[in-house]
Amino acid sequence: MKHKRQAAAVLACTLALGLGATAGARSMYPIFINGEETELAGNTVNGVTTIGLRALAEGLGFQVEFDQESSAIRITREDEVKITTLAENNNGSNEALEKEFGFSAIIETGNDKIIFDTAKAGQFLKNAQAMKIDLADCNKMVLSHTHYDHCGGVIPYFDTYGAEGKTLFVKKGFFDKADGKYYYDSVGQKFDFTDGTKGYFPVGINFDEQDLLDRGVAIEYLDTSSVKIADGVTVYGSFDKDPSFQLAPNMLEKGEDGTYEVDDFDEEVAVAVETSKGLVTLSGCSHSGILNIVNTIQERSGEKVYAVIGGFHLLDADEATIQETIDRFKELGVQQIGLSHCTGPKATAMFQEQMPEQTFLNTTGSVYTVE
Repeated sequence: MKHKRQAAAVLACTLALGLGATAGARSMYPIFINGEETELAGNTVNGVTTIGLRALAEGLGFQVEFDQESSAIRITREDEVKITTLAENNNGSNEALEKEFGFSAIIETGNDKIIFDTAKAGQFLKNAQAMKIDLADCNKMVLSHTHYDHCGGVIPYFDTYGAEGKTLFVKKGFFDKADGKYYYDSVGQKFDFTDGTKGYFPVGINFDEQDLLDRGVAIEYLDTSSVKIADGVTVYGSFDKDPSFQLAPNMLEKGEDGTYEVDDFDEEVAVAVETSKGLVTLSGCSHSGILNIVNTIQERSGEKVYAVIGGFHLLDADEATIQETIDRFKELGVQQIGLSHCTGPKATAMFQEQMPEQTFLNTTGSVYTVE
């Protein structure tokens, strides 16, 4: 990755600063980093200032390790990436926070605060306040797809914080059929979006492009396969699908003539964040297939996928499909797997059993940093 640095076995960093010290004189000079004085001090002898390599590197935010196998000092920049889940189906041990069906997270990097999805109805706003996260200065928002449980907090957010200085990123065509999304229940199960009877149930969003424009929201439509929206943050879409992959037959779009057809989720996007360990990928619901999403991002970026967080939509998947997903994650060397929302109990149990060191439950209030 771009922040990774390596150094040979050098134990001191010599800075020929030419500070004008008198020959033979020894002086101690304070060290300032970004205008702030540190506890570091440079030792100047005969006009040459030296400072310990480890002290300077750590003061600049790097990690220093000695690799005994290669007899080298390895310097790695500490990652400034934090991902906090603001709303999800469960709240785990975070009892002070309210769970809400859907998914919402905030990605914080060195210079940007990006909201990824907004769950069902805006509870993420209250949870953020409870966690002392200021959403007012978020400068970007990304919506993964047009289902109510990922976009329900959009209007409440802009009504609360306004639109100035904020950009909404969505896939081109996002609003084309946004109010025509349906789920067909052939059995009569009781979900958040059904009433326990058989039939068609709307799962689309309750706002359109004009509602956002009326609020002054700047909308950026993504019409390419990937777009970098911030330093180290890329949005991916138009995922390459394995020929054997089948879209869920009960996730539908209703046409103007009243007929239903299987939803291709062409508007779905995912986010990849660059870190020193590899890419951290966030997916809201993975209707396009979590393997299709991860494989596409890995192939297009050429980078290692270090972590995958979000809903995997394996709720109705058979055991063979779940096993294929686990096997591919092992093959890719994915080190952190945060299961959320629509992953499903069967898939969760299989991940926990087969990849226990890598798997964690990503619930409301979970905070992820690169380890």
